[in-house]
Amino acid sequence: MTGRSHRRGVVPALLAVLFAVGLVLAPAPGRPTVHAATPDLTIVSAATYEVLPDAKTVHVTVSLTATNTLRDTATRRFYFDRAALAVLPGTANFRVAGGSGRPSVAVTERTADYTLLTIAFGQRINSQRSATFTLEFDLVDAGGDPGRDVRVGTAFTSFPAWAFASDETPGSSVTVIFPEGFTVVLEAGDLPEPTTDTDGRTIFQSGALDAPLEFFAFFVADRPAGYLESSRRATIGSASAELVIRAWPDDPDWSGRVGDLFGRGLPALSRAIGLPWTRSDPLVITESVSRTTGGYAGLFDPTEGTVEVAYYADAFVILHEAAHAWFHGGLLADRWANEAFASYYALAVAGELGVEATADPLTPELREYAIPLNAWGAIGEEPPEVEDYAYAATLELARLVAERVGDRTLVAVWAATARGDGAYQPSGGLPTERAEAIPDWRGLLDLLEDHAVEPLDDLWLAWVVRDEEAPLLDERRAARALYEAVGAEAGDWNLPRSTRAALRAWRFDQATELLTDARRVLGARAELETGARNAGLTLPLTLRGAFEGEGGFAAALDEADAERAAIVAYATAAAARIADPDPFERLGLIGSEPEAALAASAAAFSAGDLPTAVGRASEAETIWLNAAEIGRNRIVTGVGVTVLAVLLLAFGASLLRRRRAERRAARPASPSGERAEPPEPVSHA
Repeated sequence: MTGRSHRRGVVPALLAVLFAVGLVLAPAPGRPTVHAATPDLTIVSAATYEVLPDAKTVHVTVSLTATNTLRDTATRRFYFDRAALAVLPGTANFRVAGGSGRPSVAVTERTADYTLLTIAFGQRINSQRSATFTLEFDLVDAGGDPGRDVRVGTAFTSFPAWAFASDETPGSSVTVIFPEGFTVVLEAGDLPEPTTDTDGRTIFQSGALDAPLEFFAFFVADRPAGYLESSRRATIGSASAELVIRAWPDDPDWSGRVGDLFGRGLPALSRAIGLPWTRSDPLVITESVSRTTGGYAGLFDPTEGTVEVAYYADAFVILHEAAHAWFHGGLLADRWANEAFASYYALAVAGELGVEATADPLTPELREYAIPLNAWGAIGEEPPEVEDYAYAATLELARLVAERVGDRTLVAVWAATARGDGAYQPSGGLPTERAEAIPDWRGLLDLLEDHAVEPLDDLWLAWVVRDEEAPLLDERRAARALYEAVGAEAGDWNLPRSTRAALRAWRFDQATELLTDARRVLGARAELETGARNAGLTLPLTLRGAFEGEGGFAAALDEADAERAAIVAYATAAAARIADPDPFERLGLIGSEPEAALAASAAAFSAGDLPTAVGRASEAETIWLNAAEIGRNRIVTGVGVTVLAVLLLAFGASLLRRRRAERRAARPASPSGERAEPPEPVSHA
């Protein structure tokens, strides 16, 4: 829930009481000079305030006991016949009775802080004598300003209460009576717990006061009287929002005033913030007292879609609560950030709407209660002075941020936040990376600086962080500088998501380690580019994929080592190429294709098939290195084969001749006495 503080003007009221003390008693005109340091005429009173809702008044009855403390002398007699008394402002219907004569009362001065009465006793109060009078008057609800102190009605009542006495005179008392059914909150003052009489009335009693002129109380009370509901629609961009206004039946002005500002303010706020209206159910706006809002003039509950706006809320508070329709904890996580920009935009649209809206300034007195905004607790946890400081400080910080980044940048940040985008987005058309949670003070700073030109961490140091959080800003500054430097070195390569995730999570030690490893890979890339260029090779995309992927930089470094080894293998093979082969080398190269193997190595390398690239390069290298030896071996082998063939032919011819001779020797003689010769064999050699 989100709230907006409204503190009543207690101090001016007290000053009025103290001023009245100076005028409480005056001796009768012509009285001889007195000589006492304590009051010559003391007054002790018993004041009773009775709330009369139907009459729209608080009836005040003051029993006054006036005592002349002076002593007559032989030559002088001292008496009092009147006194001046300051009562509350806005009072009327004065009556006085009592004493032995016919007392009277007249108003001699009215101001915004008091009403000055002159009470004529209708008798002389002589030395060491007392007289008792009853003064009656009414605190009247005059209407008008919704923030007026005196409001008396059947549903709601508020008013101050004073005690009356002469200076340095103890013993006066105050009683305050509320009719049955009212729930009463003592917003200012110190009184015992109230009692309830047989008529159901709530009664506060101070008892005898030691310092009556220091007494001040302020009461706020309401009782169930049913709400009068009205509705209206607000067109917010392309959406239509239903507004349900629930006002007290005796306060019709509130419904019109608040409903009008919400109806006109929501569209203006949507345009200024740059975000659409997304709520589909009605927004219920209910008149309330500070009791139901924890001491706040406004309270927005985004879950229920309800807004409580105090009866006295001014235009700034109303527009502030309307801005909480966007800044309600779903866009920004921290209370201070939501309050800061709800206040900023409330003031931003007030001029457009033609209404006067002012926020409490950050005064030197409030700065005495300064806290880091990260230390600002939940609603109701802090002392009033700290609350007032925090509200004023958040608005001042929002103004400083807006001055530095500009409204267009704020709109871009709110749009990114509404989409769930994280800071440190990749380039090169890669998918948008989402934030893991609603931005807190860290995520907000990152998103603002993503879109801004100037840094903002000095503002966070001055206004936001606790002492123990301040070192994080130094670590962040160093990690971001390293991220920018490594990103520049990477060129069109994107740093892996893990580095950005570490920065978004403010794990700066992890981010630094990752970025250091990234720099090692980029250094290896530079070496590989030089080696590949010198070797005439095209680097594969594998290293970039390993660098940008989520496998970690160890995989990228392993890939770099493998590519380096492949380049060395290729270059070594290319260096073994035989430019002008001799006869032995030429003979040795017959039937082999080392150039084809080397080309296949280059193709495999550019495709990222490093084992094949190394294998084919080794194949080419082996052919060139062994060509001469193979050639020589081939020559030796060729000579040997030729000699063997000649020898085999000679042996074959010899064997043939032997066989022929043997056949002739075995042939029988012909009739003529000659041996018949067999036909000559046909040689197929």
